[in-house]
Amino acid sequence: MGKFTIVVPVYNEAKNLKILVPRIYKELRGKKFELLIVDDNSNDETCKILKFFKKKKNFKHIIRKSERDLSKSCILGFKKAKYKNIIVMDGDLQHKPSDLKKILHVFFKKNLDIVVGTRDLFKVKNHNLNFVRLFASRILILIVNLLLGSKTTDPMSGFFMFKKRIFEKHEHKLIKKGYKVLLDLIYINNQKIKIIDVKINFDSRMKGKSKMNLKILIYLISMISKKFLRKIIP
Repeated sequence: MGKFTIVVPVYNEAKNLKILVPRIYKELRGKKFELLIVDDNSNDETCKILKFFKKKKNFKHIIRKSERDLSKSCILGFKKAKYKNIIVMDGDLQHKPSDLKKILHVFFKKNLDIVVGTRDLFKVKNHNLNFVRLFASRILILIVNLLLGSKTTDPMSGFFMFKKRIFEKHEHKLIKKGYKVLLDLIYINNQKIKIIDVKINFDSRMKGKSKMNLKILIYLISMISKKFLRKIIP
């Protein structure tokens, strides 16, 4: 199994991070990896919590003080990642560290470009999402499949692994704004990628508040529209 960087974009996740970080290190004991937390200038105790973990091997954290934006935090993490394979996961414990080894196994065994941790939003009854988020996610996925084509069952996922070279090669084509960086990465014109879905156990948020709101939905619709226009007007 190769080396990899885990990029975790966060904003006000102090209560969750003190649980998440030890769990990641426990699950990946013996693996060669870097954990990179990108903090979008939180105003809770996130910075204090992250300083507590600074002595852990290959643990790094960055504070990004410009406009708050999850995609921009992820992209900063991609640029700072020291390994050529990158995992992205949320810092709110909805993405379970116990699923990391499953994603890693498939990624390296099949030599893939991208592995998507999928939530099976149209099949599984218990999604750990409230009705509004579930409905919005389903509608967005249907729109993506209709306008851009189906490459994964969950293009809205925030838990995935990919080869850094995809980002480096196509960075100039990315929109680099919003809250779904996976969508931005996989829908690049004329890009041929080997991508596979891996089912994950999407958990309910333990602490803090969800970042999903109307503004984020507008960002997503705008991104899908731009991707579609680029598809039909190269």
